[in-house]
Amino acid sequence: MNDPAIHRMSAVQLATAIKSRQLSPVEVTQAVLRRIELVNPKINAFCTIAAEQAVQQAKEAEKVIMRGDETGPLHGVPVSIKDSVYTRGIRTTIGSKLYEDFVPEQDAVVVERLKKAGAIIIGKTNTPEFCLMGITDNKLFGVTRNPWNLDYTPGGSSGGAAASVAAGMCPIAIGSDGGGSIRIPSSFCGVFGLKPSFGRVPQYPNFPGWDTTGLITNTTFLNHSYSGLPRLTLA
Repeated sequence: MNDPAIHRMSAVQLATAIKSRQLSPVEVTQAVLRRIELVNPKINAFCTIAAEQAVQQAKEAEKVIMRGDETGPLHGVPVSIKDSVYTRGIRTTIGSKLYEDFVPEQDAVVVERLKKAGAIIIGKTNTPEFCLMGITDNKLFGVTRNPWNLDYTPGGSSGGAAASVAAGMCPIAIGSDGGGSIRIPSSFCGVFGLKPSFGRVPQYPNFPGWDTTGLITNTTFLNHSYSGLPRLTLA
């Protein structure tokens, strides 16, 4: 399957294709990394790309498939993580120079659960400093642009997360929302966002705040045959 077909697939479609061995986790991860290399310089959705770790995770996921072992619901599916969410061994800055070199020693619970479900952590997405603005811009990584029109903002504070999904750089992005930070970027970028109720997703370990962790996708799980949205002028 060629790259354009892969980067337009939903998470459910990818998980199904991987489980049935139509696609391999390594093939999917490499296709997503090529897509990031192509369009991220124009959009700046990703501030940190964990390519080496992602490929290694994908190779391990492929071994599980080849052995015929039981797999999780997101086995081999690439996921991006907002740069305010702790990721063990991957820099996490919350868009601030104060945390420019901060590398957590522990995953946030949501990341831990994603890994247990078989997801591949592809990298971290940009956010305004301390997630405090409705646009995505900071002094550390600069401005993130809307994939539909590079003169527009993707919103914030999960603007990098929404832009990464809308541009076909990953089918699922983890964001956070305290006052619209998933809902605003999802509406600006034409993707689907979910803000869970407070307490539904554990917030530990994490930077202090009042937000809740949720997800952004290129389609609803109830309508996973729809694979649209990443058909942009960026190709």
